[in-house]
Amino acid sequence: MIEVKDITKTYKTESVAVEALRGIDLTVQRGEFSAIMGSSGSGKSTLMNIIGCLDQATGGQYLLNGQDVAQMHRNQLSEIRNKMLGFVFQSFHLLPRTTALENVELPLIYSREELSWKEIRRRAREAIERVGLQDRMKHTPNELSGGQKQRVAVARALVTEPEILLADEPTGNLDSRTGLELIDLIQNLNSQGLTTLMVTHEAEIARFARRVIRLHDGRIISDEHHESMSASEALEDVDEDHHHSEDKVTS
Repeated sequence: MIEVKDITKTYKTESVAVEALRGIDLTVQRGEFSAIMGSSGSGKSTLMNIIGCLDQATGGQYLLNGQDVAQMHRNQLSEIRNKMLGFVFQSFHLLPRTTALENVELPLIYSREELSWKEIRRRAREAIERVGLQDRMKHTPNELSGGQKQRVAVARALVTEPEILLADEPTGNLDSRTGLELIDLIQNLNSQGLTTLMVTHEAEIARFARRVIRLHDGRIISDEHHESMSASEALEDVDEDHHHSEDKVTS
């Protein structure tokens, strides 16, 4: 599905060239939940931007469903970003004076598909219901918690029915419990067949993926498959610890 072959990325200024990626080889199969880990400057977000067709590699080859992305023209890339890929970012990127439902409708409004307003509204409602925010559809972002804002962002990513979900530090602006709730949602979506690629610098978050790819100085230094942790079970543990703490206070 995603095949990256010897990808490099170099940023050049007048006086210096910075190698952000140095010969990345990576294959992601349909239905995977993979985490890309690394410290700041490791190249993880650069790699995600290339996979998301938001940036182009300097060298190497990127095949998406067998098609060479470098050979695609601007309209093709735009269609891939709109239909095949769903994006979730750390900072939500919601329009502040627009309701949750209207924010979720935006990708369909700007889509090349000729959809009726009724169909746009139906799909947006379904996406919001899918992330459990049906009672917050008419709320604006400033009336929502951080976790609810990120769920709206996930619904917006899902509304075009993408094949791949790309999440760049999705828990970065959330507290630990709300972050677990979001990862639980992402795990559920992945269990329904949504291929998921998540960038994070947190090992505590990466452990919920079934595959962890570690980057350092623009290179992959490890690529491990393992039994993923269950976010729902982790949430139960958090709640149990909270109840025990309350019992100690009251006793």
